Amino acid sequence: MTKKKKKKKTSTNINKSALSNKILGIFTNYPTKTFNYKQISKKMGIDNSAIRKEINNILPQLAKDNQISEIYQGKYKLKSKGGYVIGKVDLTQKGAGFIICDDREEDIFVSQSNLNQALNGDLVKVYLYAQKKSEQAKGEVVEIIERSKKNIIGIIEISKNYAFVVSPKKQMPYDIFVPPSKLKKAKNGQKVIVRITHWPKNFKNPFGEIVEILGNPGNNETEMHAILAEFDLPIKFPENIEQAANRISDKITKEDISERRDFRDTTTITIDPDDAKDFDDALSLKKLKNGNYEIGIHIADVSHYIKKDSILDKEAYKRGTSVYLVDRVVPMLPERLSNGICSLRPNEDKLCYSAVFEIDDDANIRNEWFGRTIINSNRRFTYDEAQNIIDTGKGDYYEEVLIMNKIAQILRKKRFDNGSIAFERAEVKFNLDEKGNPLGIFFKEHNLSNELVEEFMLLANKKVAEYVGKVEKNKKAKTFVYRIHDKPNPEKLETFSKFITKFGYKINTESQEKITNSVNKLLLQVKGEKTQDIIETLAVRSMSKAEYSTHNIGHYGLSFKYYTHFTSPIRRYPDIMVHRLLSHYLNNGKSKSQEKYETKCKDNLEMEKRAAEAERASIKYKQVEFLKDRVGEEFEGIISGVTEWGVYVELNDNKCEGLVHIRELDDDFYIFDEPNYRLLGKETKKSYQLGDNIKIKIARADLALKQLDFVLV
Repeated sequence: MTKKKKKKKTSTNINKSALSNKILGIFTNYPTKTFNYKQISKKMGIDNSAIRKEINNILPQLAKDNQISEIYQGKYKLKSKGGYVIGKVDLTQKGAGFIICDDREEDIFVSQSNLNQALNGDLVKVYLYAQKKSEQAKGEVVEIIERSKKNIIGIIEISKNYAFVVSPKKQMPYDIFVPPSKLKKAKNGQKVIVRITHWPKNFKNPFGEIVEILGNPGNNETEMHAILAEFDLPIKFPENIEQAANRISDKITKEDISERRDFRDTTTITIDPDDAKDFDDALSLKKLKNGNYEIGIHIADVSHYIKKDSILDKEAYKRGTSVYLVDRVVPMLPERLSNGICSLRPNEDKLCYSAVFEIDDDANIRNEWFGRTIINSNRRFTYDEAQNIIDTGKGDYYEEVLIMNKIAQILRKKRFDNGSIAFERAEVKFNLDEKGNPLGIFFKEHNLSNELVEEFMLLANKKVAEYVGKVEKNKKAKTFVYRIHDKPNPEKLETFSKFITKFGYKINTESQEKITNSVNKLLLQVKGEKTQDIIETLAVRSMSKAEYSTHNIGHYGLSFKYYTHFTSPIRRYPDIMVHRLLSHYLNNGKSKSQEKYETKCKDNLEMEKRAAEAERASIKYKQVEFLKDRVGEEFEGIISGVTEWGVYVELNDNKCEGLVHIRELDDDFYIFDEPNYRLLGKETKKSYQLGDNIKIKIARADLALKQLDFVLV
């Protein structure tokens, strides 16, 4: 008699927690759909009856835990605890996005499939999924409230029957389809500006039309125009704006002069960079009979020529600021005004708005006056020329320059004694040939002639703000435009404080006074050291950012209770607003609408940010261009940034920065240790930390992405 073979029992080990997470993941990916246990099993590719039965048991439990809702018997849908939020899209290189909300500390992750045609920078409404406390917040875009960009920059690829514009992925993760009728004579491979015309709901790619042909990639004009267009900044003035500027008379009438204080017989100079064309500030000096000095800070009277609500005024407001790229200035005002009528050129009568002070030998302010003036500059100095006079005590108007330098240095000492922080970074500059190709890199240093001008501009800005904002107790100050700077974020400052101890430095965070004193001491200690740029950059990042606002909180970095921007109306629109408000209040005008001016402050701040981003992009482009022929060469550098995707290295010789991607660190699995600014090897415990010296080789120089890729040597 043969024994019956026993059937082997098939055992199924079910990890309920892992299964619950997978089920919830299905609902998260399809937040608007309903599923029963069979449909969930199918989505997960499960046909094992025991696991299907377990899924049927888990669904009611997830509903009980408030993760999903039972819509009707056996049918479930994702439940949102957070409801809806509004924020801006920040796309990753892989096409997913994070939604940044003003009222949330944590960003919301949105997968590429749930972005629903939202693009980088768009203002969107997001459906927030249910989540466990420890999980990253996730959601789905349900409405695009406002597109951040109407125009996209890319390379056009033309086939026989169709064309696509291909853009850097973060800016536009989809190629844009352009019908042949909308090509506007663009040729294959050219860099173009394309406008999205429509995007049908079920289509992966949007439809567009060519707005402008920028030219061939790699050409300097093409690339600089592309950078401006990338940040929605203007390339040139419309014809009607140029015509309006040409209609403005450069004649100064007797009536103009009669309404102004005349400084034409007072020694007046300008000090500016070598390549400056718009001179918007001048300094005058006269010795008074009582032994004190009358020092005038004279600023181009732009608001005299740019009438409120005129088309020139609207264009200046729209631009907000002049944009400084590596090889050009894109002015806020047409050249006839910025470099001509308003520019305080030597030996020409010029209309100004001035802050005039009686100052004694110890730089104490004895009297002040604000109002409209007329000047005639005696001499235009470059910073180097003025510095030569300070160094040698010889040269044109040496007495005036030396007296002003002496007073400026006393003002500067008082400012730092009062808690000002000494953030002074060297500017990156390029030697360019006639075609805009970079031949070399140099750094513009800050010297005494810079400080001379800076201190008097700060004085004027501070005193104008005080005049309007400083009122008696229980009285409300009139609406004004301030340049404000909040106190540092305590957490960021604490992280910075802990980090610098690794280099043997420290700061005292016990009080505001101790913070500023110890930060200034630190900045002096690191001067000339290899870690100077790193520590200065981190110190700046630990601080708040300066803004324009009608709500005055003072300027922490300068340690001023009142501060504004009065001294650069040729290149900054807020200064024009300040001139107009000051005139109104000098004439005993009533307070203006705070709400209206707060909106203007926010608009101008947005344009300032865009201009700064464009400037950085142009520097980055030229750095990559400078090194594109040196791929394969080795350089020494310092780790200047650490992220979860790799380490950034700044080269010692030229301050160019590139990325060593984490995939290149193949000797271990590296984890991003954010609090300590380092990547740490899991097994070897080897680390790559901010400030470490490192030797690299240039692997790639990608001009299209403005990116240098390095590998370790």
